Amino acid sequence: MTETTKTDPKIEELFKVGAHFGFNKSRRHPSIAPYIFGSKNRVDIFDLEKTNEALQKALEFVSKLVETKGVILFVGGKNEAQSIIKEQAEIVGMPYSASRWIGGTLTNFPEIRKRVDMMLDLTSQKEKGELVKYTKKERVLIDKKIEKLQKMFGGIKDMTALPKALFIIDPRYEEIALKEALTLKIPVIALCGSDTNIEDIDYPIPANDSNVASIGFFVEKITEACKKLS
Repeated sequence: MTETTKTDPKIEELFKVGAHFGFNKSRRHPSIAPYIFGSKNRVDIFDLEKTNEALQKALEFVSKLVETKGVILFVGGKNEAQSIIKEQAEIVGMPYSASRWIGGTLTNFPEIRKRVDMMLDLTSQKEKGELVKYTKKERVLIDKKIEKLQKMFGGIKDMTALPKALFIIDPRYEEIALKEALTLKIPVIALCGSDTNIEDIDYPIPANDSNVASIGFFVEKITEACKKLS
């Protein structure tokens, strides 16, 4: 990243949201080294030219995928990512996981789907007033069950088959989701901090994955790529 590249509008955008900040260089994963420009006060600084190149590759993949009606599962359970993941996924009608990842969501999808269907059935019964046949105590328990199921599976209620790709914020945090995707050979797009092993990630986007502004920027870019053909 040179001084002249800072005048590139795309690089300026990345710089403004703090996408260039990594973690302390002692935490750097060797696989991320090619994307590091240098360090300042022992904090790794990403080469934003390379970050932008990686982002464009990811966006191209997303555009081609949605062109064929491919579904992308948005994954971001860390506090900084939850609200933006939910908001942006809902805008483009994509499924999402914006809380703790439920083990087996991908690798045991048929069983997970049964629990989703249970949630939908109970919710439907409640909306139609069909739960009046139960006692007040039973209805309270059913309401609590619906609430719990919605918290766990509300984001994937419309996902009737395995997604064609995952978009993950911080693969280290979402280690189980990443492992499940790798097991099933589902392509992964991921926003990766400087402490991330990117060797097995199909479309890594090396940048700040712990700052709300940076996370929001990249999630919105992925959403825009989805919207173009949605």
